[in-house]
Amino acid sequence: MIEEYGDEWGNKPMFHYRWFYEPDQVSAAERLARSLMPGVDPSSGSEMIKGRMIPRLKLVGSSVETKDQIEGSFKRQLAILEEHLAHRKYLLGGRPAFGDFGLYAQLYQCSSDPTPGAIIKTTSPHVLSWIDRMLDPKREGEFEMWDALRSTLMPLLKEEIGGTFFPWTAANARALAAGQKEFSMQLRGKPYSQETQKYHAKSLAALRARYAGVADKRALDPILTEAGCLEFLQQ
Repeated sequence: MIEEYGDEWGNKPMFHYRWFYEPDQVSAAERLARSLMPGVDPSSGSEMIKGRMIPRLKLVGSSVETKDQIEGSFKRQLAILEEHLAHRKYLLGGRPAFGDFGLYAQLYQCSSDPTPGAIIKTTSPHVLSWIDRMLDPKREGEFEMWDALRSTLMPLLKEEIGGTFFPWTAANARALAAGQKEFSMQLRGKPYSQETQKYHAKSLAALRARYAGVADKRALDPILTEAGCLEFLQQ
């Protein structure tokens, strides 16, 4: 679930910050132009990239109306991870897991942009260290048991995955099934809308299949229930 959240929801703040604010637009466009268009004048290449990418903000649901929800999720995620990673190398203990890779990739990109990078550097030093560690991840120990992880990991499951990601991806799947090109919903008490996305629905179906494939759910279901995730996985 953490990997899926990082992949499917975590790209929203990354893409939002990168192409919503002018300093980030300029920084990203210049870097991309230098790396992808070496034979093109940098200023022309930057303008071409901005012209292509900024209009795509709507595809991830980024707008003036939704910026507070997306940025609030980003800052909430950082605050939770900062406490959780203060006492361990990786999300689940001493070795990286799928969740580390799903989350880190988006946050690494955020750390390279002016606006979200400044937020990470000033508020989340443990997260920044973890991002650096994930550039060359190593097995430095074993996975921890749930009882050791629960106090600081449950907030991520409850606030971000159960409270933000699952309601959004479930609404997208319902809208896609109904043939709608866009969908609107109440997300954390505020209106949110974006275009429907086929891949999000496909990945949600894969996650539900993974849950259905767990033979003995006696230890898993109480955790998912507390996190507000179970209802979305059983649909």
